[in-house]
Amino acid sequence: MSYTLMSHSNLGQHPALSSASAGSPANDASMIAALCRRDEHALGQLIELYQGALVHTAMIYVASLAVAEEVVQETWISLLQSLDRFEGRCSLKTWIFRILTNRAKARGVREARSVPFSALRRLNDDADEPSVDPTAFDPSSQQWITTPQSWESIPEERVLAQETRTHIQQAVVGLPPAQRTVIVLRDIEGWSSEEVCGMLNISESNQRVLLHRARSKVRQALEQYFDTVARA
Repeated sequence: MSYTLMSHSNLGQHPALSSASAGSPANDASMIAALCRRDEHALGQLIELYQGALVHTAMIYVASLAVAEEVVQETWISLLQSLDRFEGRCSLKTWIFRILTNRAKARGVREARSVPFSALRRLNDDADEPSVDPTAFDPSSQQWITTPQSWESIPEERVLAQETRTHIQQAVVGLPPAQRTVIVLRDIEGWSSEEVCGMLNISESNQRVLLHRARSKVRQALEQYFDTVARA
């Protein structure tokens, strides 16, 4: 089986895959059949749909973006080489991410990193970190000392501006690995909490805390940005 793993941004939408239908048994069967036919349009759409989330997930287990991207490349190759072993007991998406997780852990071992402990540390990163700025909230009265800034006074064009989107992206990139992965999977990729918990092997409460902290940090970064803009 021969494929070229490259940018497929110019390829058309394959009927076997769409963001709306991805994950259904019928869609998975159609996609597997297309891949077995060496349909590069189908592969391209699959890569476009999951590439970013795969890289973010790999970053939990490996030390750099470059290594994470290599692991993702290995994941796609492994997927193509093992199509005949897909039995449909889980969704194609879950299968792809399981391949990725196994390869990322193995790569971490080869890099002499203790995967079980490092993965646990990253998935429970900032375990003692408060979800909100402790200087802005009074736990005794359960009230805000400093009320979070309302965005209602910010012009809509400013909220939607490219500069604002860039700040959001920077805030997400700057999050700890587990928080970044959870917010990307939930808020960007549209995964359910059950899917995230199953893929990362974490509890619902852990997933909820990671997502809340990630969203709080992104919001705080945007509040600081909008405050700077308002004072300009």
